[in-house]
Amino acid sequence: MTTTPERTGAAEEPVLPRTEGHLGHLVLNRPRAINALTHAMVLRLDETLAAWADDPALATVLISGAGERGLCAGGDIRAIRESALQGGDRAREFWRDEYRLNARIARYPKPYVALMDGIVMGGGVGVSAHGSLRIVTERSRVAMPETGIGFVPDVGGTYLLSRAPGELGTHLALTGLPVGAADVLLCGLADHFVPSGQLDALTEDLAREGAQEVVERYRADAPEGVLARQREWIDHCYAAPTVEEIVARLLATRLPEAKETAETLLAKSPTSLKVTLEAVRRAHRTDSLEQVLVQEFRVSCATLDSADLVEGVRAQVVDKDRRPRWSPAALEEVDAETVERHFGPLAEGRDELTF
Repeated sequence: MTTTPERTGAAEEPVLPRTEGHLGHLVLNRPRAINALTHAMVLRLDETLAAWADDPALATVLISGAGERGLCAGGDIRAIRESALQGGDRAREFWRDEYRLNARIARYPKPYVALMDGIVMGGGVGVSAHGSLRIVTERSRVAMPETGIGFVPDVGGTYLLSRAPGELGTHLALTGLPVGAADVLLCGLADHFVPSGQLDALTEDLAREGAQEVVERYRADAPEGVLARQREWIDHCYAAPTVEEIVARLLATRLPEAKETAETLLAKSPTSLKVTLEAVRRAHRTDSLEQVLVQEFRVSCATLDSADLVEGVRAQVVDKDRRPRWSPAALEEVDAETVERHFGPLAEGRDELTF
């Protein structure tokens, strides 16, 4: 689905709230950045959703992204890196408001329809996969790629992935690999497949009819995925107690795809991998999204004191040399104390996340 600005000055507005009939439509409008979220965008989304929740004229809310490339590529990680270099205050405030937005979406009192078309990563998952009607297309590429930049899945991602079948969520959390529509549906990150060519018509109908009725009319069967065929070795390997053992099991299978997965893991931040595994497993034992978001806020804030976040964003986004120098550089050098430190209370003088 391609969404373009329709009025003078709209091109400069990063979020375009529109109403038509009974539909409130939120368009993320930074197409050159694949609609990456800024703090201002998060605040605008939250403010609009709060107002629309109490508007009796609106029955449904829809979120989509401008441009051809996708709904949202995530948060503005350049800004996060710059904040980390300057003490982290702006990053902490961004995450605080972003995670509150994620919780609002999950508890929204009206149908919240998310068009997860094209690229949907990181923060893009946060503004879509907590919705009540989540739609993927043949163009969808959904991922939580944080371990590749020295970060850890957030925006409620560890909550969602911890509830995927077997160890599929652990696999996606650690590798950061993007998956298509069928695999997104299998993992419970979306509800329905609709061909991308039908999204404009679906949007028009949402302005006049009930959300569930409209989505049911347009839904179709998704093209075949890959994760269902890989469940046996994924479930066996990722059930291991440590990342080191996961890698060892992957290599021991002697399957080409498992060996490639091991190589993928070994290129990620060792600290991020170990913290992510612990975060997903703790999230699985946690009752509510809000509890997991509080945990994720602590973990995210802790990464600001790590060299890996700054280095990972440098290597992948700033200099683009794709050669991060992780510290520590090996899994066996990341001790349990370092991992545990990410889950402790925030430093004195810094407020915890509340709702």
